[in-house]
Amino acid sequence: MIETAMVMAAGHGTRMRPLTDDRSKAMVVVAGRPLIDHMLDRLDDAGVKRAIVNVHAHPDHLEAHLKARTRGPKIKISCERAALLETGGGVVKALPLLGDAPILICNIDAVWTEFSPVIQALFQAWDEEEMDDLFLLAPTQDCLGFDGPGDFDMNRLGQLDWRTGATAPWVYAGVQIFTPARAKGYPQTRFSRTEIWRKTIARRRVFGLPIPGYWMHVGDPRAVKAAEAVVAQDTGVSA
Repeated sequence: MIETAMVMAAGHGTRMRPLTDDRSKAMVVVAGRPLIDHMLDRLDDAGVKRAIVNVHAHPDHLEAHLKARTRGPKIKISCERAALLETGGGVVKALPLLGDAPILICNIDAVWTEFSPVIQALFQAWDEEEMDDLFLLAPTQDCLGFDGPGDFDMNRLGQLDWRTGATAPWVYAGVQIFTPARAKGYPQTRFSRTEIWRKTIARRRVFGLPIPGYWMHVGDPRAVKAAEAVVAQDTGVSA
């Protein structure tokens, strides 16, 4: 069982404006709950005990909300108030809080409906002997809020490689299992986590798991409305 997650919540969410004029992207409300609560509640349901949340944009508002939560996981703050470090530098900054065991890393703009429990499926598929990273994947042509060419090709063993053609069948769905040791030695500066991925993909140690559900990338106000419609249809409750 993986007991620790890092939730990437520091971003401004410029594409979300005007919804982020007075709050961070993590606090944009979708179907009655802030995006960060969608992810934290999923983690709690999966048995995750600790969540490290990095903060930068509108930090006081976000931290006050996190302190007021009444359900798990237990939250620790990784402060990036002085400078936004992006996904790679943010993980490096948080290393003292993450421990040595494998963790989840989660984007707050990843929302989904489940055919079966998604995070638990990642746990079941994880093999530390074979894997450096395990990515949750969504089919490029069957998701909401994503219109890019796709990220990865995947072979029959589940190993990933970067897109080799004009398009790829799989897109990163915002959740991965990661071993913190892979980030040691990198500088605490602003950089993307893809720099770490490039090394593990070259070693053939990155695997993918197709999401057992319908994935939504909530990156702009139009995607918020579309995601709310999907969630309402799935739950039978109006957003």
